[in-house]
Amino acid sequence: MSRVLIVGAGLTGSLCACLLRRELSDKVKIVVWEKSRGTGGRMSTSRSPSNMSCTADLGAQYITATPYYSQIHKSFYEELLLHDVLKPLEATIEGMMLKDEGSLNYVTPSGVSSIVKHYLKESAGAEVFFGHHVTHVYRRGSGWEVCRKGGSPEQFDVVVLTMPVPQILQLQGDIGSLLKDSERQKLEAVSYSSRFALGLFYKAGVQISVPWAAKYVSSNPCIRYIAIDDKKRNLVSDECGPSLVVHTSVPFGLQHLEDPLEEVQPVILCELEKVMPELPKPENIKCQKWRYSQRAFSICTSISPDVDCSLRLQTGFSTHTHTQSCGGCCGRHTRRMARLTYFRRLFGWSCCALWVADLHFCKVTGRWHQRLRR
Repeated sequence: MSRVLIVGAGLTGSLCACLLRRELSDKVKIVVWEKSRGTGGRMSTSRSPSNMSCTADLGAQYITATPYYSQIHKSFYEELLLHDVLKPLEATIEGMMLKDEGSLNYVTPSGVSSIVKHYLKESAGAEVFFGHHVTHVYRRGSGWEVCRKGGSPEQFDVVVLTMPVPQILQLQGDIGSLLKDSERQKLEAVSYSSRFALGLFYKAGVQISVPWAAKYVSSNPCIRYIAIDDKKRNLVSDECGPSLVVHTSVPFGLQHLEDPLEEVQPVILCELEKVMPELPKPENIKCQKWRYSQRAFSICTSISPDVDCSLRLQTGFSTHTHTQSCGGCCGRHTRRMARLTYFRRLFGWSCCALWVADLHFCKVTGRWHQRLRR
């Protein structure tokens, strides 16, 4: 049985594991390594230390499906709706701009990380390990040796990388030899916007009296988006206090990117008071830095490294955007699904290794699928 390592337990990694399991059943052993302490990546849900039922989505805020993607990915949305992972967005969001008429917006009642958890659950049998930070990837014959911080190297037939491009380029080992200088330069040109997110958690009974569930802010240099998160997800309860999410603007994020969180948090709170002067004092606060929030610049390229004359690596960084951008990475998961549906056909191709860079597929051709299907 072939071993597949998926690096990253965000949406891309979880859906990859799910589709691999559905396509190949018991023909493959799936292992997922995540460097953080939990699943979600940029689709993470945080909980109040004082009340675990009080949650806030610090990354993606809602899912936007255009008519085109609603149709071609109909089965994905139907599945998530059937399992109550998604619900139609009914709350008021001030300043929302829809580029495509007829687009549908969805929220996640249990938090946006519930999408990731659903797909990991559907990848029955996949082994998920947290605190596994990959540092080196080496070519070993027809397979791969992967090293991580504080652990022994392990062997895999296939490695799937779902990190942002800069993190992939930082990996040590044989990855550098797969890229020509010109190709590496193109990948290095891929850039990301950065920003901060703040989660404010309140005691039960506290009221935040505003007519909206979320709003885009254009009059403040620091704050771009605010959401009463439980209200947005229609989860208002007498037993749980409200939670408020703040996303900063990109310029603010870039200006303070290397500043410690304990220095940035008071600045954001000061600006928040200017926007919402009547806001009650929270019980708990969490500050999150999204270094790789959204891609600010991307490229389209094909990479063809001459490795053993039988490997071919192809990458595509699409510039097409069809989802609403808000705060950290709102509504982006449809694009990831667009790429990941290719897994249904991927193993009909000839591939000895698979590489996912952020949202996008890359394939290395060879004869691995013949081994896998035995």
